[in-house]
Amino acid sequence: MTFAARIAALPVRAYRIVFSPWVGYNCRYHPTCSAYALEALERHGALRGSWLALRRILRCHPLGGSGVDPVPERRR
Repeated sequence: MTFAARIAALPVRAYRIVFSPWVGYNCRYHPTCSAYALEALERHGALRGSWLALRRILRCHPLGGSGVDPVPERRR
């Protein structure tokens, strides 16, 4: 993981430690949005990983989908 991706992952890790236990573990998708964000940052770097995580969070609403939604593979 690049240095910029590690910095971008800090708010996600903080959410997982502080807020996630209070909110509950009832995500509509698998993997959860926070796990998806960390994997996207690790696989794609800070810029594209943040974009993928933001898109995933925006899809998580009552009219959105559910189910298995893996992080896309890195483009060549």
